[in-house]
Amino acid sequence: MQIRQLNHINEVPSASWDALVPSGYPFLRHAFLAAMESSGSVTAEQGWIASHLVVENADGSLQGLLPLYQKLHSYGEYVFDFQWADAWERAGRRYYPKYLAAIPFSPVQGPRLMARCEQSRSAILTHLDSMLDRNEISSLHLLFNQGEENTALASAGWLQRLGCQFHWYNRDYCHFEDFLAACSSRKRKNFRKERQAVAAQGIEFEWLVAEHITEADWDRFYPFYAATYLKRGQHPYLTRDFFSLLTEGMADAMRLVFARLDGRDVAGALFLAGDDTLYGRYWGCLDEFDRLHFETCFYQGMDRCIAEGFSRFDAGAQGEHKLIRGFEPVLTQSWHKLQPGLHEAVEDFLRRERAGMLEYQSDARSYLPFRQAE
Repeated sequence: MQIRQLNHINEVPSASWDALVPSGYPFLRHAFLAAMESSGSVTAEQGWIASHLVVENADGSLQGLLPLYQKLHSYGEYVFDFQWADAWERAGRRYYPKYLAAIPFSPVQGPRLMARCEQSRSAILTHLDSMLDRNEISSLHLLFNQGEENTALASAGWLQRLGCQFHWYNRDYCHFEDFLAACSSRKRKNFRKERQAVAAQGIEFEWLVAEHITEADWDRFYPFYAATYLKRGQHPYLTRDFFSLLTEGMADAMRLVFARLDGRDVAGALFLAGDDTLYGRYWGCLDEFDRLHFETCFYQGMDRCIAEGFSRFDAGAQGEHKLIRGFEPVLTQSWHKLQPGLHEAVEDFLRRERAGMLEYQSDARSYLPFRQAE
């Protein structure tokens, strides 16, 4: 076996890459990462340099892979290490570039280091260590993995960091009212009031699924997506071409919803579908409407989970306001290995942060809207 570093994911055939990736997880599919790179959303100019690692047999067949980027900054990651960078640079050292194993702009849990055997997994970790040992980079980071790699990462000296997101679970509900029935009476009243406030404004919703999404629909959607960033004075992470390329490569995963008023679009949101999970990703609106964000991004997604039988709804990072709407606190994890000196300081910080995160998750559960068991 040999290990190879790719400058673009298209240097390996999509079928070979996808053969190692669970089919029910859309974000690691070749088509998703290729759309990021080929659309100009992930480029060296944007501070993301594709550096994927693959382990190959002599016949070229893939035995392992890791989605990897050389990063020139820490934006678009959702696991924040700005303080680590500041401390290292105040000590007279360069924090960037660093290496990041993650899905760009997507804080979604899933597999990361894929390998057919332990030898392939070890080869990738050893290669990463060699880059750190040669002082080519300040640090290694692997974000939002589900845990299959944990033992190997811990044995190789990586440090675990915990985080918390809020996910909604479909407890075999047939209708939204079934979810409401599981909540306290006061919360049921609040949920109905929120949804009725949107309906009372005359806003309706149009869902488009999979192959029914056209280029014209992306032209409708992109101004909403871009507005989310432009309102904050930022440039959108994703280009318009990204959405076209994504549809070409994996239309089956696409779910698109528009909020409409008097025959015109006023907001839009994109969701991606896995085998058992619906992922809420991108949203935007041009005008402000009372409670429209929650209806479009959360309640509509919950309705879609029930309609299609998804067991979990991952609506994105952060958002304690999701708790009182039934989104449960879920621990996430990332792993980090850094240059000596910085590594030990981060290890001490993470030890204390993990204890606080576990306490936070426990406390957060008390804010859920569900009826208490009698």
